Amino acid sequence: MRSIFLLLSFFLSIQSSNSQELKNQPKPFGPLPTQKQIDWQEMEFYAFIHFSLNTFTNKEWGYGDESPQLFNPTALDARQWARTVKQAGMKGIILVAKHHDGFCLWPSAYTERSVKNSPWKKGKGDVVKELAEACKEYDLKLGLYLSPWDRNRADYGKPEYVTYFRNQLKELLTNYGAVFEMWFDGANGGDGYYGGANEIRKINTLEYYNWEETYKLIYKIAPKTLVWGIGPSEARWIGNEEGYANKTNWSLLRQKDDLAGKVHYSEYMSGHEDGEKWVPGEADVSIRPGWFYHAVEDDKVRSLDELVDIYYNSVGRNATLLLNLPVDKRGLIHENDQARLKELVAVIQSDFKTELLAHTKPKADNVRAKNPQFSAKNLIDGHKNTYWATDDEVIKASVEFQFKKPAAINRIVLQEYIKLGQRVKAFSVEAKVNGKWKTVANETTIGYKRILRIDRVIASAVRINILDAKASVVLSNIEAYNAPTFVKMPVIQRDNKGNVTLKAEEGEKIYYTLDGSMPSEKSQLYQGVFNYEKAVTIKAIARNEAEGINSAVAAAKYGASKENWKIIAISSGDIQSAGRIIDGNPETVWTFGNENKPLPQEITIDMGTLKGIKGFSYLPQQVGNNLNLIANYEFFTSTDAKNWTKQSQGEFSNIKNNPIEQVKTFDSVKARYLRFVALSAIGNGQTVSISEINVLED
Repeated sequence: MRSIFLLLSFFLSIQSSNSQELKNQPKPFGPLPTQKQIDWQEMEFYAFIHFSLNTFTNKEWGYGDESPQLFNPTALDARQWARTVKQAGMKGIILVAKHHDGFCLWPSAYTERSVKNSPWKKGKGDVVKELAEACKEYDLKLGLYLSPWDRNRADYGKPEYVTYFRNQLKELLTNYGAVFEMWFDGANGGDGYYGGANEIRKINTLEYYNWEETYKLIYKIAPKTLVWGIGPSEARWIGNEEGYANKTNWSLLRQKDDLAGKVHYSEYMSGHEDGEKWVPGEADVSIRPGWFYHAVEDDKVRSLDELVDIYYNSVGRNATLLLNLPVDKRGLIHENDQARLKELVAVIQSDFKTELLAHTKPKADNVRAKNPQFSAKNLIDGHKNTYWATDDEVIKASVEFQFKKPAAINRIVLQEYIKLGQRVKAFSVEAKVNGKWKTVANETTIGYKRILRIDRVIASAVRINILDAKASVVLSNIEAYNAPTFVKMPVIQRDNKGNVTLKAEEGEKIYYTLDGSMPSEKSQLYQGVFNYEKAVTIKAIARNEAEGINSAVAAAKYGASKENWKIIAISSGDIQSAGRIIDGNPETVWTFGNENKPLPQEITIDMGTLKGIKGFSYLPQQVGNNLNLIANYEFFTSTDAKNWTKQSQGEFSNIKNNPIEQVKTFDSVKARYLRFVALSAIGNGQTVSISEINVLED
C-alpha cells in the first residue's frame, strides 16, 4: 500500500511540477519559428551541388540553346558526393535539379530537355534519384533547387509556363522522398533562347509566378519542406554570395514590405528587428569563385583562412551555411575541393574539441520566479530544450561561470531558446584576469547561435552580461573553448614589373618556393621584395616560430610579367589612366564611358611580344557601392594590330551578385595584340570599370 502511495505521490509531483512550469514559463515574444524552421536551423551546415550542362559548356549561366547531348559525365558517383559531405559534418545536400538554361537532371515528363535525351546512361539515368538514394544511405537530408527562370522555354513569360513550372515541382516533390528545402533563385527574366526567339523577356517576379498559390501547392504535397527564396518564403537569402551575415542578425523580416518590393537585398544581411515574420537567413557561397565547375579554377579554391572566416561569419552569426561543391565533368567533387574541405573540417573540430564550462557552477543574478527549472545550470546541461530565464520585467541580467583553476579561453558560444522568440539586443562578455574583470566582447544579437572569436585570455571566471533585450532573457546554451592558434596564410602579390611581395601577420616568418613544390620551414626564407618576371607558381607559408605552427599553403600562379604591355588605343578617356588595368595591382581601377560616350567602349593592348594564349580574364572593381560592372563583352586577338579575330563573346553571368574575376577560355592562339570591348553594363548604365585584364598563357 505504501509503495502505491509513493508512486501516486511521484506522479502528482511531476504533474505539479509541469503545471508550475507551464504557469511560470516565459511567454512567447514576437514572431516565432515553426518546428520546421527550428529543425532547419539546427542543420547549421549543408552542401550545394551545381552540376548541369553548364559544367560541359564552361558557363555559369547557359543561354538555353545548348544541346542535351553535351551532358555526358564519365564517372558520375552521387555516393562520392554524399560521402564527402557526410565526412565534412554537413547535414544535407541541395542539388540544382534545373538551372536557368532549363536542362533537367531528372527525366521530366514535361520536357525533352533533360537527361533522358543525353548520352549519359543512354538516356536512362536520373541524377536526382541517384542523389536521393545516396543521401538516404549516408543519412543526409535532400534539398532541391528548381530555377523559376527558364531561358529555353518558348512559353516563358506566359501563363502556360507557370503551369509547366508547377508540374515539375510536383514531380520533384512526389518522386524522390522527403525534401528538406526547396530553393528558388531570385534571377528571373532577361535575355534567352526562348525556343529560338532570342530575345529579352521581362517579368514581374513577385506577380508572374503567383507565389501564394505555388507555395500552397508545395505545402499540400510536402508540408515538411521548407521553402527558400522569393515569395512568402520561410528562410531568406543573406544578401550576398560571399557566405556571411552581419554581426547584428535578426531572424525576423518585414516580409510584407519585402513582397511589395520595399526592402533592399542588403537588408537581408541583418534582418529586421521589427520584422513581423520569422524568416531566418541562409548564407550561400561556393568553395570556388564560380558556382559551376571550371577547370581553370582548379587552383582557385578558396583559401582555408577564407573558409574558416565564412564559417564563423555565417553559422557563428545566426545563419545557416550552404557551401557549394561544384561537380566536375567526370561527375565527381574535385580532389582540390575535397582536400580544402577536409582542412576546414579539421579546424572546426579542433576549435570546438573541449568544452570548458560543463564542470563549472553557473551563478545568475536573476532566475525566473526563483524556480530551479529555469536555473542557470540549464546553460551547461547539454539539453537544447532547457534554458535559463529571468523574470518578465528583467531585460538586463548576468550569469557567471567560475573555474576551479584559471583556464585559457578564446571562443564563446551562445544560444537563445528561439521557440520563445529572439530577444537579445545587446550583450557583453567579461573575463576575470588576474583578479580583475576585463571586457573581451561587446556584441548585439544572439539568436539560434552566436560564436565569438576573442583574443585568448587566461581567466578564473567568465561573465555574460545581457545589456538589452526585447523581453525577459531566455538562453538555452553557453559554451567556452580554447581553440588552437590559427596562423593565417601569407598574401602573395606581384606587380606588372615582376616584383613579388609576401605579407604575413607581424612577427611571423614566411617561407616560399618558386617551383610549385610544397613549402616548409626549410624552404627559402622571405626577406623582402624580389623580382621574378617569368611565368611562375609561388607557394608560401607563414610560420609562428614561438608555437611552431605553420599556416596553410598560399599559392599564386602568374604568367610572364606585364612590364612590356602597353595601352595603344581606347575609345574614350585618358590613355595614361587606362594603364591601371595592366599594372598588376587589383586595387587600381580605370572607369570609362559616360552619357556623352555611350557603350560599347573598347580598349586595345600591345603585349610587346607574340604569345600563345588560351583565354583572358576581367577583374571588375572590388570596392565601392557602384562597381560599374560589365555585363556583355567581346574579345579579339591579332598578330599585327590590323587583322583581328574574335575569340570570345557573351555575358559575365551572375556578375552582379558575384563580382569576382571573370575567366573566359578559347582554343589556343598566337597573339600580340588584344582588344576588349564592353558591350553593355549591369543596370543598363553607360559607365563601366576594369581593375585588371589578364591572359591565360599556354
